[in-house]
Amino acid sequence: MKRFLTMLLAWSLIFTLAACKRETPAVSQTTSDDQTSHAVEAGTENASVVYMTTDISPAGLMAVYQALDWTPTGKVAVKLSTGEPPASNYLRPELVGELIRFVDGTIVECNTAYGGSRAETAMHYQVAEDHGFTAIADFQILDENGSMTLPVEGGSHLTENDVGASFADDDSYLVLSHFKGHTMAGYGGAIKNISIGLGSSEGKAWIHSAGTSHSNIWGGDQDHFLESMAEAGKAVSDYLGHGERIVYINVMNRLSVDCDCDGNPAEPDMHDIGILASTDPVALDQACIDLVYAAPDGESLINRIESRNGIHTLEHAEQIGLGKRSYVLTSIDEATQ
Repeated sequence: MKRFLTMLLAWSLIFTLAACKRETPAVSQTTSDDQTSHAVEAGTENASVVYMTTDISPAGLMAVYQALDWTPTGKVAVKLSTGEPPASNYLRPELVGELIRFVDGTIVECNTAYGGSRAETAMHYQVAEDHGFTAIADFQILDENGSMTLPVEGGSHLTENDVGASFADDDSYLVLSHFKGHTMAGYGGAIKNISIGLGSSEGKAWIHSAGTSHSNIWGGDQDHFLESMAEAGKAVSDYLGHGERIVYINVMNRLSVDCDCDGNPAEPDMHDIGILASTDPVALDQACIDLVYAAPDGESLINRIESRNGIHTLEHAEQIGLGKRSYVLTSIDEATQ
């Protein structure tokens, strides 16, 4: 880890981490043949702030959350993945429990649309218990009683987005995502967690099929699927006060090419990087992508992202107004030492 951090800090032309929450300039440059960092200088107009710590621990998670200076209102839902058995890389309760208790949150999930151990409500509750989530907080499967529909504004494929029927039971959402690769989307981060992740079983199929089927997730156009994820994510953000009542944290550990929906993922072949947080899911996912491209050992994950055209999700998300790809990366590490 120390070797990786030394190399990361040496790439000052890509970005310069800030101390004491001070936003420090970061110069955009090519980090791969076809991927450009979207980090920009502090004070740049229309750039979102992404906070980062390299401390992947309960204390680091708490610190990066507090850097957001966000106060939830009403009932708080914490959206995370419960992880497919037997060996997925879901965020462990030992890591997230302190923060969830701090916000007095209820952990929420939705059933899957592809079979497995989390496709049916009773089995999914059992997985949540087996993986330790019911021991740290209340837990609710949002679509155990079906779906509710959110309007989609400005979409190319979706006019509505089906989320779990209990989605509106909570007033504010804290989205905890394990950043990693994904077999279909290329990568999984904040946008996938609020689109596919909050979609009911029928809603997941609706997104995968780009608004043509509530039952079949297979065989649709790839770019249309990616665009539909962005559109579904925007529907969630819009419903929550146009982003005022939702924040996002991505944990960059166990960086497998496979998602936590895979019960037997490929073993990661790159180093852990850190925890990032933002009020902007597009900027947050973009920052994570840039860090993968900047890493000396990110080739496998980069290949997975590029083979699925995963960056297109961010392109479309920015186009429809979910967030901005330009960001200022701000380290909180020296401030918390």
